[in-house]
Amino acid sequence: MGEANSAAPAGPVDPASPVGLADPASPVGAVSPVGLAGLVTLAEIEAIARTRLLPGVLDYVAGGSWDETTLADNGAAFRRRQFRASVLSGVMAADLDLSTTVLGRPVPTPFGVAPMAQFGFCHPDAELPAAAAAATAGWTFALSTLSTRSIEEVARACAPGSPGGRWFQLYIQDDLGVSRSLVERAEAAGYSALVITVDLPVIGYRDRDLRGTGLALRYGNLPPVGDATTTTIGRRHPPLTWDLIDQVRTWSSLPVLIKGILVPEDARLAVEHGAAGVVVSNHGGRQLDRVPAALDALPGVVAAVGDRADVYMDGGVRRGLDVVMALALGARAVFVGRPVLYGLTIGGEAGVARVMEILRRETERAMVLLGVARVADLRPDLVLEARW
Repeated sequence: MGEANSAAPAGPVDPASPVGLADPASPVGAVSPVGLAGLVTLAEIEAIARTRLLPGVLDYVAGGSWDETTLADNGAAFRRRQFRASVLSGVMAADLDLSTTVLGRPVPTPFGVAPMAQFGFCHPDAELPAAAAAATAGWTFALSTLSTRSIEEVARACAPGSPGGRWFQLYIQDDLGVSRSLVERAEAAGYSALVITVDLPVIGYRDRDLRGTGLALRYGNLPPVGDATTTTIGRRHPPLTWDLIDQVRTWSSLPVLIKGILVPEDARLAVEHGAAGVVVSNHGGRQLDRVPAALDALPGVVAAVGDRADVYMDGGVRRGLDVVMALALGARAVFVGRPVLYGLTIGGEAGVARVMEILRRETERAMVLLGVARVADLRPDLVLEARW
């Protein structure tokens, strides 16, 4: 996800109001720290979150576009493959090293939080608890243009020098002056990269959203449009072209990543236009339906880019097995979306931390069983097409 609801909102509310929760009187700590420790899969966390969110908001968070074929396929793609696991490798848990590099910067884990809009639907403090949890866990945190909290507020929530770092995701606005101001603010606030989302020239046809949530939040970063305090999707973007990407790159010294890449040709063009990295993504199945799952698109993009830029991916990651598979197929790091919102919904910062802990533990266990001690040693020949 990562963009506004396409339906007309009933009216904006205060960003600190937990408008998306079924029980606003008790928005925080729905699951105690003790209870969170008893949850051992992201599916369990999602199941509880689904009972906490208002139906319209749950549709917005969980839904996709058209028939939601790509939404479902993002997860199914991981299960179409098998691991080629060797035994007697001698690898033990104590040998594991999950560190990698992100845009040349050493980071302790190959995980990131994907940019998503309107965290305020899930928690009164919106992005702040998630950003704090990411900083503690060593995850890269990517902040959406359409965040509930501002660029500067989220920067303050991340400890200075947090090991995973933070990126700013840009939806290019019709007013390029506003867009440039966002980029300059992000650089001034210490964000280390600019992620330009390019797969949303128009919003996907989302049946669920078109029925309307009846809710809206003020955005933390954007000025009002006319008399409204929210920005409508139809007035946000100029025509998206590679020339425009070239222009945006001149606005700061931040490395630029292009998000929404699915075909090798676009990946090559991104590198030719100066991208330091690309993010293989189909917008969580929320844009054009019946496009490839992110994992299916990943190997072709990796081959096209080679060693000229980093390749990242998001879409459908729900288990540490998924993380290991994506890393083996060439992703430098894997970004996680909806599970972070579900963790935020049920437990605030502690809920997000539990999501991160589960994924880390699953990833570590999978690597030992695969006989690989280091992320750097994961490689494509460890993954086979599933035969069942």
